[in-house]
Amino acid sequence: MKRDKVSLRKIFLPLLLAYLLLSVACKYIVLPEGVKIGAAAGKGSIGWSAVATNVGKSASGDLHIDLTIRNGTGDWSAMTAMDGKPAVLTAGGKSINCDKVFVSTGGHRLAPGFQMGSYTGGSKKEPMTQPIFVECPAAETAPGAILTIPYSYVTGQYNYYEQDKNKVESSLTIELDQVTTDIAYPVFEDVEGLIQKADIEIVAINKVILTLTDVQRTDNGLQFTWNTFNPGEYPTYVHIGTPPVIGEDGVLYGFYETPDIVSVPITPAGGKAEWTTEVAVPQDVKGFYILLSVETGKARLFANYAIDISDQ
Repeated sequence: MKRDKVSLRKIFLPLLLAYLLLSVACKYIVLPEGVKIGAAAGKGSIGWSAVATNVGKSASGDLHIDLTIRNGTGDWSAMTAMDGKPAVLTAGGKSINCDKVFVSTGGHRLAPGFQMGSYTGGSKKEPMTQPIFVECPAAETAPGAILTIPYSYVTGQYNYYEQDKNKVESSLTIELDQVTTDIAYPVFEDVEGLIQKADIEIVAINKVILTLTDVQRTDNGLQFTWNTFNPGEYPTYVHIGTPPVIGEDGVLYGFYETPDIVSVPITPAGGKAEWTTEVAVPQDVKGFYILLSVETGKARLFANYAIDISDQ
């Protein structure tokens, strides 16, 4: 009997020790620097939402619905209506497919808590301001009408090698009885620590320091001067693309290109580099924020910054 008790202790004690170690390990996990649990969708994420800003008729007589889209994901996010899936208008007990759907961030990642009503579309050679709207052929609205738009979105940093990481499919539901006309763009909800001052020093890839050294109004829009300082022993590139801006009119200005393909000068070891980017904006629009993507951590991985230049 004593031998059996001793044998049980020998088996039980190592198992108990393993359990305790595993329990402690589960409670105290050391993550790599910069990695946060649950950061993909953001704390309190509700996804994207939208409000109707106008319900009327198009030139051809179709029902025309202007929209403002809002990033409630809690993180930087790009969204677009899903190809091949129409919006659906439900009104007066009937459902109608609406195939003319222009609902998107234009490829850009919008800051959390920001909202927009238009973006730069068209082509790089012939850009155009694209309003966000849906049109429904030969349709009429009615009390209690609902517009449903299937869409997808991604959150977090842009990674060339994992462009669809954190992709979510969902749908927007807009009550057309509630038309909102007094919208203050671009911020609808303050996010603590999001908006940065124009003189911020950003640590980019290979610990290179990126700064915005000048902002100028030009005949066509805004010109930004960027400076990098490389404290390392090897020359390096810091890609930032051509940063877009969004202002008090709710238009996200700047034709979208993936930031890694836009040419930048090399920053020599122990030295500096300087270059400019430009974005076309109307002269009478103010209250701008730069939506900046900076190559950070590793090649083709971009962190996002909302830079306040609302005084320009």
